[in-house]
Formats: sequence, structure tokens, C-alpha cells
Amino acid sequence: MNWLVALPEIALALAAMAVLLAGVFAPPKGAFLLTSMLSLGGLLITAGLVIIAPHGLGYGGLFVADAFSRFVQVLILAGSALAIILSLDFNRQDEQLARFEFPVLILFATTGMMIMVAATNLMTLYLGLELQSLALYVIASFARDSLRSAEAGLKYFVLGSLASGLLLYGISLTYGFSGSMDFGHIEQALVSGRASVGLIIGMVFVLSGLVFKMAAVPFHMWSPDVYEGAPSSVTALLGSAPKVAAVALLLRVMMQPFGHLLPQWQLLVEIISIASMVLGSLAPIMQTSIKRLMAYSSIGHVGYALMGLAAGTASGTSGTLIYLATYIFMTLGTFGVILAMRRQGRSVEKISDLAGLGRNDGGLALAMSIFMLSMAGVPPLSGFFGKLYVFLAAIQSGLWTLAVIGVLTSIVGAYYYLRIIKIMYFDAPVSVFDRRSSSLSFVVAASGIVTLFFILVAGPITAAAQAAASALLG
Repeated sequence: MNWLVALPEIALALAAMAVLLAGVFAPPKGAFLLTSMLSLGGLLITAGLVIIAPHGLGYGGLFVADAFSRFVQVLILAGSALAIILSLDFNRQDEQLARFEFPVLILFATTGMMIMVAATNLMTLYLGLELQSLALYVIASFARDSLRSAEAGLKYFVLGSLASGLLLYGISLTYGFSGSMDFGHIEQALVSGRASVGLIIGMVFVLSGLVFKMAAVPFHMWSPDVYEGAPSSVTALLGSAPKVAAVALLLRVMMQPFGHLLPQWQLLVEIISIASMVLGSLAPIMQTSIKRLMAYSSIGHVGYALMGLAAGTASGTSGTLIYLATYIFMTLGTFGVILAMRRQGRSVEKISDLAGLGRNDGGLALAMSIFMLSMAGVPPLSGFFGKLYVFLAAIQSGLWTLAVIGVLTSIVGAYYYLRIIKIMYFDAPVSVFDRRSSSLSFVVAASGIVTLFFILVAGPITAAAQAAASALLG
């Protein structure tokens, strides 16, 4: 059984149940703050266990702890912890959001994400994915008296259920034509020449179900509406850790059991990547809501991350992992600025509301500028290195068209990032934002430092990503 390889996941699941009980018995007035602090402690302990827990297979080959899963799990835990910190002040200003179940649901979603990226069996994959999804459906509609939040949660649930159906159908076809749900056995079936049409169709359905979870084209339709309708603290979570987990899961599924079908799925992934990059660079140009802009921007970033998968090599896999490491911090930092956009206790979400921020709050404007320039891929910020590695991987694999389109869409996308900077520094100032909390300032500052000085830690992160890619590809 070797249950110690799943010690971090077990600890986090137990922590989630313990925090739930603590919230039930705590005084209602301070329950949200108490459970949030306990949740952060649980995530910190889990991160320590991820580092020290042994590597290897467990539970009869259903679960694996390797350098790849550990690398991604650290990113997931960091994203979830920063999302909880961002929610501390924002949720306390709204009675609907200041409930102790909020951090508990994040813990359960995080547990599902960690199980996803460590799965070596289609059944384990599905259990982790659904544990994450069910928690996120509830979080998306957490402001139950808000029509926008209820609509966002309903859209996410209905379309997510459709994606789960596609995934289950693909799993059933894969099982039927390979005789197993174990990644290793599926790979052996493909190596031995049993790559039937039915198995390839099953792979396509599995790919479709997973692509939905990361909101890549053509399964992106839920993302803008859910991003805009959900409370901003929820959107910060949805745009960070779950996307990292979904991309990492797709890497494991396509590079391990279906790795020998690379000629069959490479073009499909290229098309998804190109379509996502094009939509992510053109659709935000006309947006007036900063949250919808970030939704389309995230679609574009997923397209860039998929360039590494399309390459189908170790350098492509490590490039995608580096991209995810840069993406999670600049995204959470951006949402930290969005959460700070409050006037007289009410959130404002228009891009025009940032007008004159450079004069009203120079520190916040500077941080937002760093994040926008990083997303545009301007050196020496972290986003530049993320794009550099995936572009190089695509070129090394001969995917010149993909690399050229990636560069062109980056240039086009830079327009709306630079437009935000122009609005902050050159448009006439409007009324100042409310004073932001220390917790919000901490996340914005920490994310800004990581984004700005990523070059100082690029070496260790690159080495860790390369080790993770080597572990994934055996």
C-alpha cells in the first residue's frame, strides 16, 4: 500500500474536516477568521509534508509521489494559501461571504487538486477532479443572495457536468479498448500495437474533458461569465490553483499513458493552443470589465502553456511547468489589485475605475504595472521567462507555426496590458480607493517581488522543473 506517499493529501483532508468541526463549534462572529487561520496552518503543514514525504507508488499503483507531482503540489498549495489570504478582508465586508465554510471548501478543493496531479489511474484521476470540481461549484455561487453569483455557479455546474460526462465517456472507452484504467497498462497496450480507433476516440474525449477544466478553446465559454459573476475573492482562486492543477493533469495524462500516440494528438493540442492564444489576445481588447479581461487573458495563458505539451518533449514539459510557476504569482497579484478596487465599501470592476491610480496610490499602480508587463512577456519579468521556455521548446520540436503565432499573439495582447498602464498613469484621476488591508498588501507585494525578481531564482526553479519533467517521462 505504501500509504506514506499520500501523507500530504491525508493530512490536508484531515485538516479540512478538523477545520470544519472548529467552524461549527466556534462563535459565529469569529468563525470565518478562525477557520481561515487554521486553514492556512493546514496548508503550511501540508507543504512541509510534500517536501519530506517519500517518493514512490502507493495504493496498488493508483497513486504516485514523484518530482513532478511534488513540484505542482507546491504551486497549488501556494496558490490556495494566497487565495485565502486575499479573502480575509474582502469576505469579512460581506455577510454572505464571511462564513466559515469558505476556507473549508478551499481545503477540500485543494485536496482534490493534489490527488489529480498524483493520479496514475483514470479512476483516481476522476475522484480527484470531482472532489475539486464539487467544491468549486459551491464556492462560485457562495454569495447565494446575489443573482450574479448564483448565475455563475449554475453555469459552472451545468457546463462542468457536461465536461465530466465527456471525461467519463472517454474513460469508459479507454478502459474498454485497453482492458485497464492504469496508466502503465494503457501505455503497454499502446506500445504493443493495440492502438485501436476506439482507444484513440477515448483519448479525444478524455482530452476534451480535461481541456474544459482549464478553460481552453473551444471549451472556454464558461470562463468569462463565471469570472465576472463570482465574488472577486472566488475569482482569484478559480484563476490560479485549479488552472495549474488542470494543466499539470493534462501533462501527466497525455505524456504518460497516451505518450505513444503523440502523432495522433499533437496537431489537436496545437490547434487548441493556437485558438486559445488568438482568442486570449483579441477578445480582451474591447472589454470594459477588468474581471472579464482577466478571464480572456487566462485563456490566452493556457494557450501558451499548452505549447510545451504540443512539443511533446522533456524541454516542453519543463517549459510548461516554469510557465505555471510564473503564472500563478502574477495572476494572484493582479487579483489582489482587483480586490483593492473598492470605494465606500463597494467593489468596482470597470477598467476605467483604475484611472489616475498612479497619482492616488503609487504603490498599487506600480504593482499592477509589474503584473501587466509580466503577462505581456516583457523582460526581465517572470512572464518573459515563462514564454521564452515554451517558445524554445516549440522551436526545438519544429513547431515553427505555433511559435510564430505565439509571438504575434503576445505582441497583440501587449496592447490591452499597456492600455491598463496608460489608464492608471495618464488618465484623469477619479476618487481614491478605500484603504486596503495589510493582508491584501502582503499578497500584492509578495507576488510583485516574485514577479520582478524571478531572474534571481530562475536557476533553482528551472532545475526543479527539469527534474519534474524527467520524473514524468521516466
